[in-house]
Amino acid sequence: MDKIELMATSTFGMEALVKKEINDLGYKIKEVKNGRITFEGDLQAIARANLWLRTAERVLLKIGDFKARDFDQLYEGVRSLNWPQWLPENAEFPVSAKSIDSKLSSVPTCQSVTKKAVVDRMKAEYQRDWFDEDGPLYPIELALYKDRAILTIDTSGTGLHKRGYRELSVKAPIQETIAAGMVYLSRWDKDRILIDPFCGSGTILIEAAMMAKNQAPGLKRKFNSEKWPIFNDFEWPRARVEAKKAKKINVEPRLIMGYDQDSEAISIARYHAKQAGVEDIIHFQEQKFKDFSTNRKYGYIITNPPYGERMGEKEEVEELYREMGEKFRKLETWSYYIITSHSKFEELFGKEASKRRKLYNGGVETQYYQYYGPWPPKN
Repeated sequence: MDKIELMATSTFGMEALVKKEINDLGYKIKEVKNGRITFEGDLQAIARANLWLRTAERVLLKIGDFKARDFDQLYEGVRSLNWPQWLPENAEFPVSAKSIDSKLSSVPTCQSVTKKAVVDRMKAEYQRDWFDEDGPLYPIELALYKDRAILTIDTSGTGLHKRGYRELSVKAPIQETIAAGMVYLSRWDKDRILIDPFCGSGTILIEAAMMAKNQAPGLKRKFNSEKWPIFNDFEWPRARVEAKKAKKINVEPRLIMGYDQDSEAISIARYHAKQAGVEDIIHFQEQKFKDFSTNRKYGYIITNPPYGERMGEKEEVEELYREMGEKFRKLETWSYYIITSHSKFEELFGKEASKRRKLYNGGVETQYYQYYGPWPPKN
């Protein structure tokens, strides 16, 4: 199968990063819209995109799109698509739907009509009246936007932010895809020191370490499409072998450092780093922020400090932001990148950001404040 159409979904504000990642994989971008990046590839692209995309949420296989202003149009449009090309007789194919600014606003009815249309097309193809749906999983999604229907199959399964290394949790964790996006946006280089003084369970630093090692984020997990019979015996194994060979072994240790005042969080961070296979290049240490200091030059700070959204925490967090400003502003040769939902962060921090970007962390609207430091002198 030479050419298929795929869609990588993302959280708001991450589209440009996902687009760049897809370009880096060598695939042609067709369209970029809010939360969806459409691109062309082959069967191998499904495997490679799932394994390598750090900032995308899912990889969807696009089956077709058409106008659907009423349920007859929806049924006929879905039934006309070539579902048997992808779905075997024993396929399990649950249908989900969403509708935005469309005449067909009843999501349950849209799901029911779509399911019936797929089943009827399968009946005609396989000459059967009943399907047990006890085989591989093919989650079908109907997305209606301004009366246009897009039909996709989820190739990923669990969201791509589930890398497989984060088994334990701490208070207010940051999603892996957002953490990776923060590192990308900082333009951190693996030869520069990186510190997170509020590292929590270590997600930002682990994502950075995986980048430093050129380690595919999906190597530790499985995906829906690995069980699809349409794949030959080599596409998924070949993609995994390619990813394993790309991993760098000799990376400078201890240039990545994480601190947190919570001893349990530090213990969890070390465990997660080991699970991710990057424990050899990250140093984690229990430390209160008031004790934070460094005499290094030309480093990076990327961090997700407390937001102070719970009752009784706001004043404490605002004082913390003032203290952060006092400490970070003295690091004149450093760059620092801070994500928070607090609307007065810059005022409390005491310095306007070089640039800021709206991101959503676990559904919470935040700003990513970027403070650019100077580049080190060339040798």
